[in-house]
Amino acid sequence: MGLPGGVTVRCRTLQLVARRDALITGGARTRQPEIPLRIAALPRMGGAGGVPMKKPKWVIEKEQARRKAAAETVWLFGLHAVRDALLNPAREVCRLVVTKNAVDRLGDAVQRIEPELSDARRFAAPLDPGSVHQGAALEVKPLDWGSLDDTCTQGDLVIVLDRVTDPHNVGAILRSAEVFGAAAVIAPARHSAPETGALAKTASGALERQPYLRVGNLAAAMERLHDMGYVLVGLDGAADRTLEATLSDIAPGPVALVLGAEGPGMREKTRETCDHLARIDAFGTFGSLNVSNAAAVALYAVRHKTK
Repeated sequence: MGLPGGVTVRCRTLQLVARRDALITGGARTRQPEIPLRIAALPRMGGAGGVPMKKPKWVIEKEQARRKAAAETVWLFGLHAVRDALLNPAREVCRLVVTKNAVDRLGDAVQRIEPELSDARRFAAPLDPGSVHQGAALEVKPLDWGSLDDTCTQGDLVIVLDRVTDPHNVGAILRSAEVFGAAAVIAPARHSAPETGALAKTASGALERQPYLRVGNLAAAMERLHDMGYVLVGLDGAADRTLEATLSDIAPGPVALVLGAEGPGMREKTRETCDHLARIDAFGTFGSLNVSNAAAVALYAVRHKTK
């Protein structure tokens, strides 16, 4: 549509206005006085009639989850967990509740934040009544270990956990992973043990030093590890070959040990993504190791192989 000054604009709204004016004037071509055209700021388009398009539900949920994660805090408890968190410069601390005895035992670590003194019988931190806090509790933000690539590219050993939800098992695995020099412990973001006080206390400080990555898609993370050169070895009590025999046939290089939850074990997709399935050999036909003990044995086996 032509505008004053020889400018042509294709606009459905202006076309409708022109048709209306033509009907009112009977189609006469009378010259109208030039009126300056003002184009107002338009709302975000996308919906019918210029109505702003609503965000898809999954986008809204993702944004809500991001905001929730940013505001989330965790209460750590126990002298080891609290001391190591206070000494970790990467850990954002919010509030420290301690008894007088715990202050003395924590030593210089309490200089990082002003402590709140509390009576042990009426401990002020919002902990589960059964928590063995030893007179020390610290409110913190969850740690951010970065991406899978940043953490595992230069490593030679990682642990992958499929639906291991018990925080005590995961805490023990983190402790073993630190002892044997694993680059990371990797678990799915859903259906896995989150960072909690119970997990941190069982890890006995390892949570502050041992990367614990929770990923959106575990199978995709395993494929990425494979691309980095890792050989994926899944532990399965019903596997045909022992872990020792399997490791002896693997060429030198990085290894990813994959463990499933006690009972159901690995999911089918996780199992299919592994390069090898192996069992920890037992002398008897009865009894089995829990997942944290199996992880420790497998970590030792891998390190013993590389010596």
